[in-house]
Parts: sequence; structure tokens; C-alpha cells
Amino acid sequence: MSETGRSEPDPVRAGLAGRCPHCGEGRLFAGFLKPARSCDVCGLDYGFADTGDGPVVFVILIIGFLVCGLALWLQVAMEPPLYVHFLIWLPLAVILTLPLMRLLKGVTLTLTYANRAREGRIETPADRGASHAPGKAGEPIDSPSSRTSDDR
Repeated sequence: MSETGRSEPDPVRAGLAGRCPHCGEGRLFAGFLKPARSCDVCGLDYGFADTGDGPVVFVILIIGFLVCGLALWLQVAMEPPLYVHFLIWLPLAVILTLPLMRLLKGVTLTLTYANRAREGRIETPADRGASHAPGKAGEPIDSPSSRTSDDR
């Protein structure tokens, strides 16, 4: 439940529809693939929205598998000239890639919000503090003092 008393929308459905992950009503995108700055309904700041290359990788794997598989099948079955492959597969790849890219980017953004995912950070000895288990702060985990008597 959110602080307004309503439950948040399903992140996958909100992402596929291009809607705000918090209220499910505002627009997620300002352009075709560019996220909006904030939700125009609830005001959620989309500053957390950085999908990186995640959606692109999935699009490449899905569409690449489909187009390459069909192109190989066509070549083995009918042996068409090379220009036929270009006329069929290049437009098909573009037509399939663009909508899938928007859908996967929307789902990635809404799942990022729903799971409170943030950029990874490398922990430094100062971040760990003195109570870091199993060793002391700044001490390697595999040091002699961190081993039990069975390990020695």
C-alpha cells in the first residue's frame, strides 16, 4: 500500500502500458523512449530511471534469435538471392525492435521502482565499520583471526 492508501499498480502491467509505477495513471515516457522527468498525476520524480543497456540486450537476444532463425530456415528451404534477405529481414528487424524496445524499457523502469533497485556501490573499509562479520574492519575475510579452529 502506498501512503495515499491505494495499492501500487502491477509493475509489469504499468510498464507495458507506459504508465507511472507509483499511481498507474501518469505517463512514463516523454517521447518514444525518453522517460518523462516526473509523473504528471502523482508527481513521482523519475530521477531513479536509468535502465542502462538492459532492455537493449533482451531485444537483441529475442529479435536476433527470431530473425536469424527465420533467415536460416528461408535460406535452407528456398535458397533465395541475397537481396531477398535484405528486403525481408532488415525491415522486419526494425519493425519488431522498436515496439519491443519501448515495452521492455517501460517494464525495466517500473520494476526498478517496485524493487527499489539502485546503482551498485563498492563497499570501502570505512563503510563496513567495526562490527563487520566475520573479520574486523579493514581485515581480509580470509585472515587467520577470521578462521575457526576447524579451518586451521
